[in-house]
Amino acid sequence: MEIAERDAANAVIHLYRGELGRMTLYRVRLDTTTNWAVGTSAAIVSFGLGSQQAPHVVFGLAALLNFVFLTMEIRRFRYYEMIRQRVRILENGFYGDVLGGAGEAWEARMLATLKNPETPISFLQAASVRLRRNYIWLMLAIYLGWIVKLSLVGEGLVEAARMGGLSGSLVLGLSAALFVPLAAVALMYRPREEG
Repeated sequence: MEIAERDAANAVIHLYRGELGRMTLYRVRLDTTTNWAVGTSAAIVSFGLGSQQAPHVVFGLAALLNFVFLTMEIRRFRYYEMIRQRVRILENGFYGDVLGGAGEAWEARMLATLKNPETPISFLQAASVRLRRNYIWLMLAIYLGWIVKLSLVGEGLVEAARMGGLSGSLVLGLSAALFVPLAAVALMYRPREEG
């Protein structure tokens, strides 16, 4: 019996180390995506503001790329949260038991997360966290850079905003219609624990 308990404890310890490694890997992946977003935003805003010949449409490209990076990061963040949940179950349950605390049915919770891996937060909750931490600020910088670019043209903001056959007021309206929902999602959810 003692050998079986020792084998089970060794298996849980290896599971913990594996989950901790996965959690670290997903944290690095999140940071990498954020770095891509910051780098491309800075490069495109610098290019857009640094050259008079650069069309203001490049700011739309920056916003589109950030939206792609945000979508990638939301998915990664949801998996990160699932792995973090497992690590917390093991820390509170198994190591709580080992250290003399009360590990309240942690085995059943851990088994449930292994049998049916579900992310503990929704797509919108993950979007809210990632927007609030990084992307809403990047989008705001892009929008401010775009407004500065339009104001440097000298035709007036609305007139300078036109793109091809689209009027400036329509372009400004569409831009606001894209930014406002992102800001709303950023403010929508407040998870218990962000960290």
